[in-house]
Amino acid sequence: QVQLVESGGGLVQAGDSLRLSCVASGRTFVGRAMGWFRQTPGKERELVAAISWTGGSTYYADSVKGRFTISRDNAKNTVYLQMSSLKPEDTAVYYCAAAGSLGVRTRLNDYEYWGQGTHVTVSS
Repeated sequence: QVQLVESGGGLVQAGDSLRLSCVASGRTFVGRAMGWFRQTPGKERELVAAISWTGGSTYYADSVKGRFTISRDNAKNTVYLQMSSLKPEDTAVYYCAAAGSLGVRTRLNDYEYWGQGTHVTVSS
């Protein structure tokens, strides 16, 4: 069974840092680009960051550039999202997703597998 399991969410104050982790079952992860999305009630799910299979290419939404860093450890089947200088507007459910290709993908429909999400709340 294909699984992506996120962890690391929680309640923090503005300016704090948080690291999200996503562990994938073996076949889910191999040869796939990965992405972190977020969603708030009433809004579409948006791509926050993405990383290629090798980790050599990354993408960041303008709203998180310079604050968030995506990385991966293929030996551990894990992708991370390091979030710094958090703002209240970063509050959302964060989802890990696996794309159907090696290279970075920015469209939601390019992602085939999804985690269950982890909540991040940033208080002002």
